[in-house]
Amino acid sequence: MKLTTAFLTGAIILAGLALNAQSPQPVFNGLGLDLGNLALLSHAQTREITAENPTGGKGKGGMATEGTNANAARDLGQGWKVSPSIEIPAHQTVTLAEISGPGAIQHIRMAPRGTWRFSILRMYWDGEENPSVEVPVGDFFANGWGTYAPVNSLPVCVNPTNSFNSFWQMPFRKSARITMQNLDEKPVRLTYQIDYTLTDVPAHTGYFHAQFRRVNPLPYKADYVILDGVKGWGQYVGTYLAWGTHNNGWWGEGEIKFFIDGDGKFPTMCGTGTEDYFCGGFGFENRATHQYQEYNTPYAGLAQVIRPDGLWKSQQRFGLYRWHILDPVRFQKDLKVTIQALGWRPDGRYLPLQDDIASVAFWYQTEPHAPFPPLPDKDALEVN
Repeated sequence: MKLTTAFLTGAIILAGLALNAQSPQPVFNGLGLDLGNLALLSHAQTREITAENPTGGKGKGGMATEGTNANAARDLGQGWKVSPSIEIPAHQTVTLAEISGPGAIQHIRMAPRGTWRFSILRMYWDGEENPSVEVPVGDFFANGWGTYAPVNSLPVCVNPTNSFNSFWQMPFRKSARITMQNLDEKPVRLTYQIDYTLTDVPAHTGYFHAQFRRVNPLPYKADYVILDGVKGWGQYVGTYLAWGTHNNGWWGEGEIKFFIDGDGKFPTMCGTGTEDYFCGGFGFENRATHQYQEYNTPYAGLAQVIRPDGLWKSQQRFGLYRWHILDPVRFQKDLKVTIQALGWRPDGRYLPLQDDIASVAFWYQTEPHAPFPPLPDKDALEVN
């Protein structure tokens, strides 16, 4: 007796349905979101820490009875925006978040007042003693020069007037702790929210890191070091540079170099120019106006150009970001990142520059991480 094609097809479909019914489907953990998987449901739990709910407790939001806006809410009472912000006293460090894991921070918003270079953001994962993030708050959000610059990118957006937003995914397995130190002589007011999820974290997931450096001035013929001493398995995901020029003329001819897994004198990756690395070209010039042209894109931008005002503001300064979201620089053992500061001499030779350069390097890696170099002191951090 012959089986028809239709009968065979139906039997195969029924067998597949039966197999699917018996096999449990993998559960989505709610991490790594994009438009393609946004419809997938998960059992991850959403939480938020603010000045109104400093522990992120479920059903504990808006309960404050004392806070920075208590006087404004005196006729309305509890539940009416009593504590939207905190005051960080001079020379003090406050803990913004203590979270038990596993989980991941998915969004941070901050609106700090005061001098941004004097407010130091630190993050610690899984009870570590040394921070995995240690960066002045403005530089962390690609605003290193102390004045507002709009940023419109995938992981970082900065909106009027000083609304700093980060969407870097920051996973942890046991705990997360976030602090802010005020180096200034006066208190700082900070509005903030930290949105996170409690969920399983895959074994192959790295920890988020960010490190600040500054050299002013850069020694003659020296490469600026963005990152060095990294040990472990990970991937480099972003650079922010606050670049202040000390010379006339073009300043961005230098190459960025990535020394990966034991590279010696020469790197595995060597760029073709500073503006090329930041996905621009030919001096960031608007050929119609013959001026620098700011731009913001999802992955790279010249977010800020500070121009001389004809009096006291005499130095040109630039804020640039480059996020390696679709092209992370992967390393198995170690990583070093440098960039050259190069201009031109009138006779057509390169001119090694002695500029004011500050940077933030962003990367993921396994723990433990190597200790960071000491953060510059308050005077060395200051922007004038």
